[in-house]
Amino acid sequence: MTLLFALACAPCAAQTFPAKPVRVIVPTSPGGLIDIVTRLVAQKMSEQMGQVAVVENRSGASTNIGTEAVARAPADGYTILCTTLTLVVNPSMFSTLPFNAEKDFAPVSLLAAAPYVILVHPSVPAVSIKELIALAKARPGKLNYASGGNGTNFHVAAELFKHQTGTQIAHVPYKGGGPALASVLGGETDITIASLGAALPHVNSGRVRVLAITSAERSSLMPHIPTVAESGVRDYVFTSWVGALVPAATPPAIVATLNSIVVKAVRSPEVANRLVSDGTQIIGSSPEQVAAVIRSEIPRWAKVVKAGNSQPL
Repeated sequence: MTLLFALACAPCAAQTFPAKPVRVIVPTSPGGLIDIVTRLVAQKMSEQMGQVAVVENRSGASTNIGTEAVARAPADGYTILCTTLTLVVNPSMFSTLPFNAEKDFAPVSLLAAAPYVILVHPSVPAVSIKELIALAKARPGKLNYASGGNGTNFHVAAELFKHQTGTQIAHVPYKGGGPALASVLGGETDITIASLGAALPHVNSGRVRVLAITSAERSSLMPHIPTVAESGVRDYVFTSWVGALVPAATPPAIVATLNSIVVKAVRSPEVANRLVSDGTQIIGSSPEQVAAVIRSEIPRWAKVVKAGNSQPL
C-alpha cells in the first residue's frame, strides 16, 4: 500500500513543485565559469518558479566536496548540482570517490559550453602554438603552466595539449582559475589555459599573450586568433560545459519540471545575451543528452589521464 500511495502521489508532487526555495550547489569558488552561468540561470529560475533559487559555493577537492553534498542530499528536487567536466574526469584522477558519476545523479540539462584560450606571459618567446611547442621541446620540463588545481578543466586541457604535442611542461596547481591566471599575469608562471571571458580584458590590455583558442572554430570575439587545431595540433578540441544534475532517486516528473525551468531560463534573452557576449555557447539540453555526454566522456578522459601518467590522488 505504501508503494502504491507513493506512486499515486508522484504526479501531485510534480504539480506543486517547487513549494519552497531550491538550493543550487556550485562545487567551485565564486567568479569562475560555472559560478557565473549558474547565478545568471538561478536568477531567472527564481522569477519563473516564484521561489528563490539559492546558489551556494561548496568548493574543495577538485569539486568533489560539493558534488558529494548533492549526491547525499534528499532526492526531492530541492538540491541541484551545477558542475562541469570534473564530474567525468575525477573518476580517473582519484583512486576512490564518495559518489558514482553515472549512478548517483539524475541529469537535468546541459546549460552552456565555453572554449578556453592558451595564454603566455609576454616574456615567453613564443607568439604561436608552433613556436610554443618548439620552445617546450627545446627546454623539456623547464616551462611551466598554471592550473586551477588537479582535475580542473584548466589542468585537463593542458594535459591533453601535452599529450597531443609530446611536450614536457611542468604543472603548477593553484586553488582556482583566478589565482592561476593571476600567476601568469604576475610573471610567476609561463602558461595557463583560461576561459575566454576571463582572459579577454587581460589580452586586450597586453598583460598576457593569447596564442590560440581551444574550440573547433574561431570565436567572433577574437576572429584573428586561430584554433589550436589550425595551429598544427590536429584534432585538438577542448570545450568545457556546465551541467545541472540532481540526486539519482529524484522522481522523473520533478526532473522533467526542472528541465523545463532550466532550459527556459538559460535560453531567455537576458541570460543568453550576457553569456554569448563572453564567448559562451547556450545549450539547454534534454536529460538524455547529459547522460550521453557523461557516458562517453568518462572513458575518453580516462585515456588522457593514463597517457599523461597522472597518479591517482
